Amino acid sequence: MGIVALAVYLSFRVLDFPDLTVDGSFALGGAVCARLIVSGWHPVGATGVALIAGAAAGYVTGVINVKFKVVHMVASMLTMVALYSVNIRIMSGPNQSLLGAETIFQTLRVFPIRNTYLVPLVFLVFVTATKLLLDYFLQTDLGLALRATGENRRMALANGIATGRMTILGIAMSNAMVAFAGALFAQNQGSADVSMGVGTLLTGLAAVIGGAALLPSRKIFRATLAIVLGSIAYQLAVAVALRGSLLGLEASDVSIITAVLVLLALVLPKSNRKWMGRPSVPRRPQPAPPQTSTGA
Repeated sequence: MGIVALAVYLSFRVLDFPDLTVDGSFALGGAVCARLIVSGWHPVGATGVALIAGAAAGYVTGVINVKFKVVHMVASMLTMVALYSVNIRIMSGPNQSLLGAETIFQTLRVFPIRNTYLVPLVFLVFVTATKLLLDYFLQTDLGLALRATGENRRMALANGIATGRMTILGIAMSNAMVAFAGALFAQNQGSADVSMGVGTLLTGLAAVIGGAALLPSRKIFRATLAIVLGSIAYQLAVAVALRGSLLGLEASDVSIITAVLVLLALVLPKSNRKWMGRPSVPRRPQPAPPQTSTGA
């Protein structure tokens, strides 16, 4: 969840690119990883190939947008729809089981730790590593060029930055991260499904918007930290909502809960500013109208 939120932050906030590809690339990462593991690949190698596959999906979206001048939303939607059929082709069906297969969680077992603690620990390590790598990249010259592209495309182009290449690079990186998260998710739940990516974008947006509300900041380190905290807060909010007997919600209502949480994160900050009121600005004294002298 944290990795998906960081990927959505990269495309939506840094690059200003509304990317719908993530719903398809999440399932793509799971499908590629599961298929390779079943075929005898090592889980680490299969996860790496899934990451590359996600980058390829993002590259296609970027090329459609940059080279063929298709609007962001439409370009990403085309790739997302195409990935549905691609994922079925990869798995030779709508799903792929990993029952009895070795996963990356078993491979990374260094100490005799129960799965109850091992899985959260592995996810924490991967999320932390992804955050730190993203922080470092965005501080490099290439990362600064990518940020400039999202902040002011015309100004970046005037300063000699290849904004088209930056767009393709950013979307490829974002979807690579999402596919990586999908590969980990498939190994954790023991199977990959063609519909496992439905709602991924909305979930990532909930974490990004919620994190910005919890810890607003323009500094990269604090912004990415806020996103990770937002993803944790989102998971806790969903867990509390699903376990609340008074609400009568079920596991199938996760999408409704996510939509409500995103709406609240968007509306509440504006409502607080409205009700708290802004400090009144004293009006400037109006100059007295000029007096006209009349002849006696």
